[in-house]
Amino acid sequence: QVQLVESGGGLVQAGGSLRLSCAASGLTFSKYAMGWFRQAPGKEREFVAAISWNAASTTYADSVKGRFTISRDNAKNTVYLQMNSLKPEDTAAYYCAADQTYKSSLYLTEKNEYDYWGQGTQVTVSS
Repeated sequence: QVQLVESGGGLVQAGGSLRLSCAASGLTFSKYAMGWFRQAPGKEREFVAAISWNAASTTYADSVKGRFTISRDNAKNTVYLQMNSLKPEDTAAYYCAADQTYKSSLYLTEKNEYDYWGQGTQVTVSS
């Protein structure tokens, strides 16, 4: 049974930082590209960042480029999202997702690409 478990969310002031983690089990992690999405109340789930199976490519939404960094540790079956210079508009539930593919992260920005999803972790940025 595949499980993706996010952690690291919380309440932070604007300008602060958080690091999200997503621990995967029940799959061969190194065969999966990973993505982070977020969903604010009343809004569609949107792409944040993606990383290819071997970390050779990463892709970011324009809204987070230069502030967020996605990385992975295949030995720990974990993907991370380092979030710096947080803004109130970053407030959302953050979800990780897994896609069994060797494609570049450039092609991993759509929700329907992904096979598995975590339950999400809440990030709240106060002004």
